[in-house]
Amino acid sequence: MTGWLAALLLGAAVVVAVPGARPALGPRARGRREPPPPWHWTVPVPIVARRRRAAADQAAVLEVCDLLAADLAAGRPPEAALAAGADRWPPLLPVVEALRLGSDVPEAMRRLASERRGAADLHWVAGAWQVAQHSGHGLAAALERTAAGLRARRRTRRLVDSELASARSTARLVACLPIAVLLMGSGAGSDPWSFLIATPVGWACGVVGLALVGLGLWWIGRLADRAAAP
Repeated sequence: MTGWLAALLLGAAVVVAVPGARPALGPRARGRREPPPPWHWTVPVPIVARRRRAAADQAAVLEVCDLLAADLAAGRPPEAALAAGADRWPPLLPVVEALRLGSDVPEAMRRLASERRGAADLHWVAGAWQVAQHSGHGLAAALERTAAGLRARRRTRRLVDSELASARSTARLVACLPIAVLLMGSGAGSDPWSFLIATPVGWACGVVGLALVGLGLWWIGRLADRAAAP
């Protein structure tokens, strides 16, 4: 009985160490800052929630770029087009305020892109806006070409993400192998749990093993995130 209890505890520790195993914030929780429930792990931002927010921001930036191009081509003024984009994606509100105050709109877009990981494509929108301002060419045409480029980049990101998903899954599977080996040892008649639970050397091995598993998963996730970075 003690062996199965130890297996459950060790399995829970490894699951907590696996990136993405923590509960992600829902859409309502992402939209406003609320105190976490009592059972929530005390971590800054769950990895899965951060990736989902980045993907949502990437899709929103592309949609906003398409919306701006369509509204400007239809003859709407830039302020009204940006306001419509902010209705679709509220983080764009500082850019709308910058336009209303006569500030540098491309700089406001770049600032927003640096603050939000998934909004990095705003650098391209800011560049198109700045070139159109300095050259006098149509902003709508520049944003249309920018949206086409962002759409091509998004297809590339999807291909990269699909390739990286297998690497992340393999890493998590390998992280669970020590538990499987311990369970197989218990089923074969040996008692590895007594060594891990009842001896100081076993405690040290368990702590070091969990630390190495967590470090390996963090390292693989870090490499995957850098490869998938825009």
